Amino acid sequence: MHLKQSSLLLILIQIFGALAQNEKTQRFLLYEINPGEGFNLRRDVYLRMAVLVAHLRALQPWTLVLPPWSSPYHWRSGHLDQEKVPWFKFFDTNSLSSFVPVIELQEFLKTQEEWKIDELVILEHFEFQENSLWEEKLEEVKCRESEIYYWKSNKNEWEGRFWNNPNITAKNLRCMAFQGLATGLLPFLVEENSKSIMLDRAEVALHHAFGDAEYWAARRSMRFAQELIVAAKEFRKSHLDSTDESDSTIRPKDWKDEQQLDTNAKRGGPYVAVHLRRKDFVTGRAPQVPSIPKAAKQIKILAEKHGLSKVFVASDGTEKELTELENLLLPLTLHRYRPTAEELESFLDGGVAIIEQIICSHARAFTGTFESTFSFRIQEEREIMGFHPDNTFQRLCGDDEGDCDQPTRWRVQFD
Repeated sequence: MHLKQSSLLLILIQIFGALAQNEKTQRFLLYEINPGEGFNLRRDVYLRMAVLVAHLRALQPWTLVLPPWSSPYHWRSGHLDQEKVPWFKFFDTNSLSSFVPVIELQEFLKTQEEWKIDELVILEHFEFQENSLWEEKLEEVKCRESEIYYWKSNKNEWEGRFWNNPNITAKNLRCMAFQGLATGLLPFLVEENSKSIMLDRAEVALHHAFGDAEYWAARRSMRFAQELIVAAKEFRKSHLDSTDESDSTIRPKDWKDEQQLDTNAKRGGPYVAVHLRRKDFVTGRAPQVPSIPKAAKQIKILAEKHGLSKVFVASDGTEKELTELENLLLPLTLHRYRPTAEELESFLDGGVAIIEQIICSHARAFTGTFESTFSFRIQEEREIMGFHPDNTFQRLCGDDEGDCDQPTRWRVQFD
């Protein structure tokens, strides 16, 4: 079905949607992502699904079901139980619900007599065709890889990788090749009469309008869990002489009360923050990722530019690499957030990453790593808080890049 040809269908959908609203038939959208994707990309896919549900709710009463976190890539504390972690551990779910209604998976299951999802839809990319024009399209296709993750039981139901929940099954399964914006799925979803629909490989769907006011409303609603905010505040105060009052980073309690701020105003704590990505980036993006000596040189220049002597570093580097960096930065002082065993057990790897992002987002100046979603999330937080873009959209250059291209400036938009 080509989406450009669906004008008549959309009219019918609006009629059907009005009827559904009158009947108050509650519907649920569930989703899952390629298991190889990391924490910060998963946060990005949430935004795509949240905006999709916002559009669905113009027609029918939909609720977005939050997929539990299960040891995404980069969570390396193998001694901790990090399976089926609910969203409230990391985010303020009441704040999320003020954009679109959300519910944790376990809460959704409590509302169901049986742990059955009506419709499981696996999204796939269209096979590559050279010289073909890009257009939005959606087609039901023969499943190519679904048997890796799902199989039919002797009860004629679909079992599989439902967020590592063996008791969840699906009544029906189909595969859809999709190319387009997440909202391009709206006609298909509204046409379906199923009460609950799950989209697997949801990352196939693109942002409806990346960077517009609706995107930023969804992003601003992603407030962090209070205990993580408190932990970051305590670290900033005790190690970096940084408080919201002195840094001009006080935020309203409700994200909907945020407004455009003067980016020329002095803002941020008396330190520079760096996201120094290592591990697979050192080989996978070698030309754009600096050696430790090259990184130290650039960090020193940034600190000198702002007249600051403290550097906060968030990094997945080895202790050897970070000790080398600390020595090369002297006389600057390097600070890292290192949770105690008790804090790590409480916050988990995802919470520690968020605490590091909060600390980075409050710095006088920030520089990140090329094409890192961790850096992107920090840039977004700083945009919301009103930092000058010159002090936010920066990255470390590779050893041979010279004066390298800096990140695209996705500026916050308000209604």
